[in-house]
Amino acid sequence: MRESRKSYKSLLDPSIVSKLKSLDLIAKKVVEGFIVGLHKSPYHGFSVEFSEHRSYMQGDSVKDMDWKVYAKTEKFYIKKYEEETNLLSHVIIDSSKSMDYKHTGSITKLSYVKILASSLIYLMHHQSDATGLIEYSDEIKKFYPPKTTRVYTTTLIKEIANLTAGNATQTSACLGEISERINKRGLVIVISDLLDDPEKVMESLKRLTYGKNEVIVFQILDPIEKSFAFGMDAVFVDLETSEEMTTQPFQIQKSYQEAFGNFLQKIKSECLNFGIDYNLIDTSQPFDKALLSYFKKRRRLN
Repeated sequence: MRESRKSYKSLLDPSIVSKLKSLDLIAKKVVEGFIVGLHKSPYHGFSVEFSEHRSYMQGDSVKDMDWKVYAKTEKFYIKKYEEETNLLSHVIIDSSKSMDYKHTGSITKLSYVKILASSLIYLMHHQSDATGLIEYSDEIKKFYPPKTTRVYTTTLIKEIANLTAGNATQTSACLGEISERINKRGLVIVISDLLDDPEKVMESLKRLTYGKNEVIVFQILDPIEKSFAFGMDAVFVDLETSEEMTTQPFQIQKSYQEAFGNFLQKIKSECLNFGIDYNLIDTSQPFDKALLSYFKKRRRLN
């Protein structure tokens, strides 16, 4: 039992799974570890199979009862029909140059995003959801509309595997354009470091909720971007402009933490005010934190 627990946790560890060569295999392993973890955790009730079910209500036909689920849970569930379960989902990835950063995290922010996005797409496919992919940096680079086929899922994951970080961040402008191109109600997942003007970012995130879209935001940071715990004298290089600045980090750490904390709090509180699910994730954290947040959201949409 102890070995099994260690095994599934390793499948959720960025430093371990990132060493696998195939992103498709990584996504499969991460989702497998996540599902095993659900059965071994306080969230035991969150079984993936229940995404295809809803609670029995008076008037439902007994012939639609799933007796196998009853045998496991001693609760009555009705199996949903296909039109009830399918969901349109858009996964939006920030591939700007600022994402190509790693200091104290296990992997770069972009590498973390690639694994998380692929795992989400893999999981959505097995929930029969139509899933699309959008990539942006200073402009929209790729726009794949949602589809459900296995071949399409493989195409999306291959596209993610080939992503490279480049160009400056234009998160607010790109999200604004994306909101105009999403013309059917569904689930929108934004994965970015959100290092842009917070006022403009929030305005664009709000626009994504128009048309009654449900929105989840995953803000991905390296741990040191929150702590600024560099210690010694350092030369800072802007990944997007190559501008350099020499400073003593310990002298400005307190001011930085206060300013950055205010930035994060603004994003979080504004998301809360507009019904957007907000998740702050750093690249040292296992992938189950993000996947569980998605899974809870997905259940609420059933």
